[in-house]
Amino acid sequence: MSDVELTPVREAHKFDEQALEQYLQAHVQGFAGPMEIKQFEGGQSNPTFQLITPSQRYVLRKQPPGELLPSAHQVDREYRVMHGLWETDVPVPKMFCLCEDPEIIGTKFYVMEMVEGRLLTETRIPSVSKEDRRAIYLDLARVMALLHRVDPAAVGLESFGRPGNYYERQIGRWSKQYIASQTEDLPAMNKLMDWLPQNVPSDAGSVIVHGDYRLGNVLIHPTEPKIVAVLDWELSTLGDGLADLGYLCQDYHGDAYDDEGLAGADFEALNIPTEAEFLAEYCKHAGRDSIENWHFYLIYNMFRSAGIIQGVYKRGLDGNASSAKALEYADAARLRSERGWALVEAST
Repeated sequence: MSDVELTPVREAHKFDEQALEQYLQAHVQGFAGPMEIKQFEGGQSNPTFQLITPSQRYVLRKQPPGELLPSAHQVDREYRVMHGLWETDVPVPKMFCLCEDPEIIGTKFYVMEMVEGRLLTETRIPSVSKEDRRAIYLDLARVMALLHRVDPAAVGLESFGRPGNYYERQIGRWSKQYIASQTEDLPAMNKLMDWLPQNVPSDAGSVIVHGDYRLGNVLIHPTEPKIVAVLDWELSTLGDGLADLGYLCQDYHGDAYDDEGLAGADFEALNIPTEAEFLAEYCKHAGRDSIENWHFYLIYNMFRSAGIIQGVYKRGLDGNASSAKALEYADAARLRSERGWALVEAST
């Protein structure tokens, strides 16, 4: 990866580097030290590190220290889904090892290949040409559709999700996690937790969903406008692919966490697809004619995002977040939940 800030390992995330090196020598073919470790800045959930050796660079991803929320930080699931997708058309890094023994460095972790590419986190991608800007967004739609067309059973992931309605499970999960990390009363979140279970689609699919599919979680080829790796699979499961689509398309409706988003953008001047164009590109590659009840998928994702970012902020208050930026999200959950409830009111 390029264009990514590397820092010394943060004090809260330090671990036994010698024990890690000994483990990798025994479990990763061709691994040989000495090894230098740097931490990636960003990535709010699972701390991520670059392992630098004389012959190769690797990436390690681990659970954060401290008490973890139920069902959160499942790096073993990340490893499993990327390992399963390795031989499909979905671009993912190669997996080298998964360690579920917390005695080695204190938590579960996995090691994967270091993919060279650009990490572009600004929604309007000012650092690339107009032509590349459009191509990158269209490739986001294409790769997402490729993921949703993978047969879970064909890649050993048929048991990757639990039975039952996907949205009922997810709404229940994120309601519990929001309440567990709540720091103030957010009336819009309370309204969404009441509205969503009453408006769940009955025909939710069962495909591999990423759970956090967005521009900031893919690597772009060093010189070409195409995706070379999809990263950060912690929230992946089996469910409805339209949940991924609604998650990415939140950016068209404002209140982005870190930048201005796409609401109010001059799409023609930027040469970024409109929401309708993005949806059409996804449908073309996914083999769909149209999408009904589109507002539900946006509202659901506004609620879910508010729950996620509330957890990030709470970890920042507790001092065990993966990035120092966590404390900057004090109002993000409120803004996102209020935007979600505004969409409910606009759709009724």
